Amino acid sequence: MSSNKTKWYEDSRFGMFIHWGLYSLIGVDEWIKSINHMSDEDYDRLVGKFTADQFDADEWAAAAKQAGMKYAVFTAKHHDGFCMYDSQLTDYKSTNSPAGRDFVREFLDAFRKAGIKVGLYYSLLDWHHPDYPHYGDINHPQRNNPAAKGVERNFQRYLDYMHGQIKELLTNYGQLDIMWFDFSYPKMAGETWQPQKIMDMIHQYQPQMLIDNRMEGSGANYGTILSAHPSNYAGDFASPEQMIPPKPIVNELGEPVPWEACITMNKHWGYNATDDQFKSTSLIIHTLVECVSKGGNLILNVGPTPLGTFSAPTKKLLAEIGEWMAVNGEIVYGCTTAELAKPEWGRYTQKGNTLYAHIQEESISAFPIAVPKEQIKQMTLLIDGIEVKATDYWALSAFKEYSYIFLHQDVTIGYPLPDPKDTVVRIELT
Repeated sequence: MSSNKTKWYEDSRFGMFIHWGLYSLIGVDEWIKSINHMSDEDYDRLVGKFTADQFDADEWAAAAKQAGMKYAVFTAKHHDGFCMYDSQLTDYKSTNSPAGRDFVREFLDAFRKAGIKVGLYYSLLDWHHPDYPHYGDINHPQRNNPAAKGVERNFQRYLDYMHGQIKELLTNYGQLDIMWFDFSYPKMAGETWQPQKIMDMIHQYQPQMLIDNRMEGSGANYGTILSAHPSNYAGDFASPEQMIPPKPIVNELGEPVPWEACITMNKHWGYNATDDQFKSTSLIIHTLVECVSKGGNLILNVGPTPLGTFSAPTKKLLAEIGEWMAVNGEIVYGCTTAELAKPEWGRYTQKGNTLYAHIQEESISAFPIAVPKEQIKQMTLLIDGIEVKATDYWALSAFKEYSYIFLHQDVTIGYPLPDPKDTVVRIELT
């Protein structure tokens, strides 16, 4: 359920996810260690090659800000267990690589300076720690290795390590706005993580910080965040991945639940050297508008190169999104679901008494707007501020009994549409 604590998050609507780590050096997938059943010996050779020669956190922050993103989440530790910060609990960290840098600190400093809210991703899994379940675990790289069978593991020792690292992040890096925990799966969910200890630390050190729902639920399982009585570690927002819910997410009482869709730019989270199937700017914009129209956020992922740079297609896409957001940002920030059914030609979003009609499909006819004429004070085209008037075209007279006004494809909304990505009409209501 929405609250004062989540207001900034719901007003922001658009964020950046950043997946970067040792796996970027292989340039295939952030799950590559698991996919290829790699041993620690083979995978850990990457540490000596991790130089990040061209990393510049200020450039990352500038790109996010120009794209109109209001918050960002960076991977402090992914499933491979390699820490992108100077953890005192392990030597398996970026400060012990040739890069010799605390990337978490540099990320936080740069994004805060740019006025962007900051969050850290922390994997509950750890394929490097000797006490994390190996043989028989459904995800561990050594899950099918007979040599890993029967080896004594002390899972409580791993939990103490994990809780200690979370405490480091909560206490050594200033105010955090989000902690993005990932992820839960069969036999490794909920109470398995001893979440009360984690929540006690959050309440003590970062009481205003938001967390996602994945200590308890991942994938199709949102956990008790949708319950009328959620657990105290159910999270502050739901996190559907690589999909947009068909309708706004609500709990059992019908109350809206804050949520964000985490979506990749191409087909991978981490850097993939051969994946050139980047989504179009129009598709990303339509996805952002769809999320807002359903009361949700979009957190768009970037997978930096091994050198620490954003790839050319990534920078191009962010710049083009930013050009659109510079004109149309008001339909994102602070906006939410409109109490109108989705129209055939696009979507509605709303902020207070201002309704936004997002015309995303061309038409040979007029665009019906499901608002009676007497409820409209003024309509303007967002792209240039020109006034838009309802048409009185004679052929529409048969539809006068419906509670619609119609916008014709005339000089104002011509053919093709003024903004082929998303032509927005601002409708000020009485």
